Amino acid sequence: MICAVIGAVSDVRAKRIPNWLTYGGLAAGMALRAWLEGWRGLGQGVLGVLVGGGVFFLLYLVGGMGAGDVKLIAAVGAWVGVHNILLTLVTTAMAGAGLAVLYMVSCRRVGSTIQNMGALLHFHLTSGIRPHPELNLRDPSTIRIPYGLAIAAGTLFLFLSTATFWWG
Repeated sequence: MICAVIGAVSDVRAKRIPNWLTYGGLAAGMALRAWLEGWRGLGQGVLGVLVGGGVFFLLYLVGGMGAGDVKLIAAVGAWVGVHNILLTLVTTAMAGAGLAVLYMVSCRRVGSTIQNMGALLHFHLTSGIRPHPELNLRDPSTIRIPYGLAIAAGTLFLFLSTATFWWG
């Protein structure tokens, strides 16, 4: 959780999540799981990394997510394990949706955002999983959301709402 919060602060301030944080958080999560639960815990951490990182990696491939976000959710996956990463992804998506609405409204881009979402949906349904030629993070006019903030909010919500979250 500390890794996610530091990642959120860095993402908001510098618009990037440093590798030392994501790789260090991943290694610390795996080490702690191995120390507390042995091979079983290590295996659960590895699967958490693969599931969380894998889902975000697909979003990265289509140009909708930064690499730092992928590495941060993978580090969170090392800590929460495979049993809790799906719930973490859901709460993170909910936090991200709320954050997206805030950005969309504050930037006064509601109409164009809804129109772009329709264009993206159509593009991916007809062209598969690949970056849209215009609607992606490389476009300087794209609103960039510090998704590390959503990752931290989703993780923090689960941590505060259940005592069995980390090792359930």
